[in-house]
Amino acid sequence: MADLDGNDGIRWLIDSYLNWVADEGVPVVEDVAVDLESAGTGPWPRMGVDGAFVHVHSRGDLCSTYLLDIPPGGATEQVRHMYEAVYFVIDGQGSTALETPEGSQLSFEWGRASLFALPMNAPYRLFNSSGRERARIAVVSNLPMVMKQFRDEDYVFHTDRHFPERWTDQRFYRGEGVFIPTREMRHMWETTLVPDVLTFDRLVDSPNRGAGSSNIQFVMGESTMRAHISAVGVGDYKKAHIHGEGVHIIQLGDAGYSLYWREGEEPRRVDWKFGMLHSPADQEWHQHFNVGDTPGRYLPISYGNFRYPFTKANVANVLHRYEVKSKIQIEYEDEDPGIRVLFNAERAKWQERHAAAETVS
Repeated sequence: MADLDGNDGIRWLIDSYLNWVADEGVPVVEDVAVDLESAGTGPWPRMGVDGAFVHVHSRGDLCSTYLLDIPPGGATEQVRHMYEAVYFVIDGQGSTALETPEGSQLSFEWGRASLFALPMNAPYRLFNSSGRERARIAVVSNLPMVMKQFRDEDYVFHTDRHFPERWTDQRFYRGEGVFIPTREMRHMWETTLVPDVLTFDRLVDSPNRGAGSSNIQFVMGESTMRAHISAVGVGDYKKAHIHGEGVHIIQLGDAGYSLYWREGEEPRRVDWKFGMLHSPADQEWHQHFNVGDTPGRYLPISYGNFRYPFTKANVANVLHRYEVKSKIQIEYEDEDPGIRVLFNAERAKWQERHAAAETVS
């Protein structure tokens, strides 16, 4: 493995994760935002299917995303690994087969917009149940952190160690769950499988994050990974806020946009599309706008959840109360007036387009 700058043979500034990615020979997609539905993939022998690594520019140091394309009637190799992951189905349908610590088999089915997690280091295969269409799965994991720490792919992928305490109630693998009430923006749903995040109906109102906003946090499979659904109200937008790096946002709604900026900079814009991946940098202001007539959902995934926070920043985030004015959120009355002007213009354009489309139909 080479050092990053390749000069003078000095072994320094080595990124063991990026070196490992290069050795895998799989396509790498890098951009500010990436359309996970259309990103190109190529053969990934380790997984037995096509894949790609997706590195959004603001992804941080702990997590990254990769794609798996399972061909019609196909399946991945059986794999196991010492990193944790959350799986989101971009399109297709299929099943997951797990080997339990006792050596028996446990399986569950998934479809487009399913979200699931697996017990760490459990052997598993992913199967495409369609004979005609591919199945594409986006996997957000802490693989970068683990590969940088151990620098040994044999350890990461071939450790023969079960973690029985990571196996949850079997009903959670059927898509059932338990609601854990706490307070605004901190209510949780414990499960292992969410069959469809587009129709999941246990979101709880969070008015202090923005007009019409709602949210639910997931506790999935005793993992340290964090995932939650946030929704922006119809024809409304969230208040701008900041937090640490590493949050991978997968867009679930099409009618809207997000803005990112630092003080004194012009905002960069990401237009919404189902499967669009984007991410704020550390302490970068960002704000989400829904110009449509249905709630605009998005799916943030990161490392360090409410049950198992990983950093002090995770703990501070859990303890934060949005009903109290703070330096990490901009209230509507304090925002740049241009924010509302732009939103009103975008909302009006969306309504005009859809009114015209309805007239034609």
